[in-house]
Amino acid sequence: MRWLPQSFGGERRSAEKIKHDGWREQGILVVSVKDSRLTWPEKELLCRIGEKLYGKIETQVARGSHEKD
Repeated sequence: MRWLPQSFGGERRSAEKIKHDGWREQGILVVSVKDSRLTWPEKELLCRIGEKLYGKIETQVARGSHEKD
């Protein structure tokens, strides 16, 4: 049997699976402030953390859209 690296062939993991695995295996959280599963206070907290670490969002689209959810 021939061995190939995981990225060659096989099933491709979904973006959600990659995010899940990143959190469980490495403690890396990837989440959108537009995620409908989050409440407004949770979205606002993410925005504040993001701004603290990386600065303000350049467009209002990303930040402003979650205020209407």
